[in-house]
Amino acid sequence: MEPLVQIHPTAVIDKPCQIGKGTSIWHFAHIMSEAEIGCDCTIGQNVVVFPHVKLGRGVKVQNNVSIYTGVICEEDVFLGPSCVFTNVINPRAFINRKDEFKQTYIRKGATIGANATIVCGHEIGAYALIGAGAVITKDVKAYALMVGNPAIQIGWVSRAGLRLVFDSEDVAQCPETKEKYKLTDKGLCCL
Repeated sequence: MEPLVQIHPTAVIDKPCQIGKGTSIWHFAHIMSEAEIGCDCTIGQNVVVFPHVKLGRGVKVQNNVSIYTGVICEEDVFLGPSCVFTNVINPRAFINRKDEFKQTYIRKGATIGANATIVCGHEIGAYALIGAGAVITKDVKAYALMVGNPAIQIGWVSRAGLRLVFDSEDVAQCPETKEKYKLTDKGLCCL
């Protein structure tokens, strides 16, 4: 028998929305109508998931994260504590810009560090690692390691999230999983 959804009594769940089996929703979270949350997700304390957000299977959302309309996370994404998403480039309190929401894609296995900010309209590549406090203002390649404000790429990481060191033939091996990676003119690929 598959595990049921676990929802803390203080959480608010607006209908209609989709919540997959095995998902846990913790204290004071708010899932708004039309949100889609996959199976086996964890939604931490004080998390707000806005309408039309899509979270794939196995997404982990740490405490104090607001996921605004326009954000799409593929499976196995990690959203660190208090990370920030935007959905409008030039917000003004006195101008309604809901028709200008931009989509932000977080690809499979990517990690967004604590207190990082993701400016809307960009794509975070698969297995990329965004360092704590980084501010993303452009697309991020798969497996890229990004830090700073504005964020810059300082290296590459494996699927396990470990920094890669390349040999003279532009091949690296993950010290944990032993997977090999090749650096190409289009970025990084797992061999």
